[in-house]
Amino acid sequence: MSELNEQIIEQNGYYLHIIPTKKFKTNVLLIRFLAPLEKETATKRALLPFVLQKGTKNFPSERQLRTKLDELYGAKLNMDCSKKGENHLITIQISFVNEKFLPTDEQIMADVLSLVKELLLEPNGENGSFKKEIVEREKDTLRQKIQSIKDQKMSYANMRLIDEMCKGEPFETHVHGYLEDLDEINEKNLYETFQAMLNDDRMDIYVLGDIDANQVETSIQKHVNFRRNRKHEATNVKANKEVKDYNEVIEAEKVQQGKLHIGFRTNTTFSDDDYYVLQVFNGLFGGFPHSKLFMNVREKHQLAYYASSRIESHKGLLLVFSGIAPSVFQKAKEIIMEQWNEMKQGNFTDEQVEETKRLTIHQLKETFDHPVGIIELMYHQVIGNKSITPNEMFEAIEQVKKEDLIQLAEKMELDTIYFLTSEGEEQ
Repeated sequence: MSELNEQIIEQNGYYLHIIPTKKFKTNVLLIRFLAPLEKETATKRALLPFVLQKGTKNFPSERQLRTKLDELYGAKLNMDCSKKGENHLITIQISFVNEKFLPTDEQIMADVLSLVKELLLEPNGENGSFKKEIVEREKDTLRQKIQSIKDQKMSYANMRLIDEMCKGEPFETHVHGYLEDLDEINEKNLYETFQAMLNDDRMDIYVLGDIDANQVETSIQKHVNFRRNRKHEATNVKANKEVKDYNEVIEAEKVQQGKLHIGFRTNTTFSDDDYYVLQVFNGLFGGFPHSKLFMNVREKHQLAYYASSRIESHKGLLLVFSGIAPSVFQKAKEIIMEQWNEMKQGNFTDEQVEETKRLTIHQLKETFDHPVGIIELMYHQVIGNKSITPNEMFEAIEQVKKEDLIQLAEKMELDTIYFLTSEGEEQ
């Protein structure tokens, strides 16, 4: 892992991250725009990736744009939106062949950068506006995406858990926006949101691959040279929310399998010294097949079709997911709570801790085997305003002790229990 050497260069209104590595035969260019997570802007920002992929001035249809990508030896373009902590992110990612492996002297990097510049500065539109027919069509696409969450009961239950758990906090904002906000969006106000993104957002450009850092810096400066007046920086959640009493929410729908989702406040984020203790805790609690949730809720008591947990690194949450028969709600809830108490009491072995540490490091190393995985791990450091090398990450995990896990379990707080059950079922 020592070969990963990220160079960060502050440019005119953005940050350039160059990560030279000989591990891959493809290069990745990833541009990320960051703004505060707000309900007022979420729907428009969620719509932008759909509209921007539908063409540019010189490639005014999605088909023509994809043909151009094919000509660049099958370059892959993806755009999406996401949230990390209380930040809303729009990502443009292009994977393309390293020109060193081509039989010709073609400058693929330069061609890719020209295309990206066109996506950003010459989108498919005119006179300060996107094309109306494209915006209306993509509004329908986003509408279907938002509506489909209701049909994906696990995703829906997780969304409802966050709704209840983070009420009044920016993190409750739905990353894909809201149906009721779609009607007011038109080709002009969406273009205004796009211009605000270009001008105001924190902008990070990552280039990863078998590259020459000086050449990359020169190429980026040549193609990404528009004026910016950046005003947004990453929101790093520090405040711990005191939980006086937990909230229990039960809702009924036409479902066969109940969804019992539980949210804890960990009071630990990526920025904190005990973040890697939290990673190991999550692995032992519900992250791996040998975890307490899997072995007890699912295997031993056979109360769940699945039972697992994951952490929200930049918000300080640990979320438990389980799919259960509606009739076993009380029992399943008790067993899950028992596992938390077992962690607080230290009812786990040193061998289990060591196995979890080994699996956590293995999982992290697997992430480093993928170009975008590397970039995502590096971007955690932007959000958390904390610099740490891969080897330091592994070392931090290795140093986790049993007493650290007990201490972390004790400072966790139960916040919300959400249960999606079937209609007519007694609880």
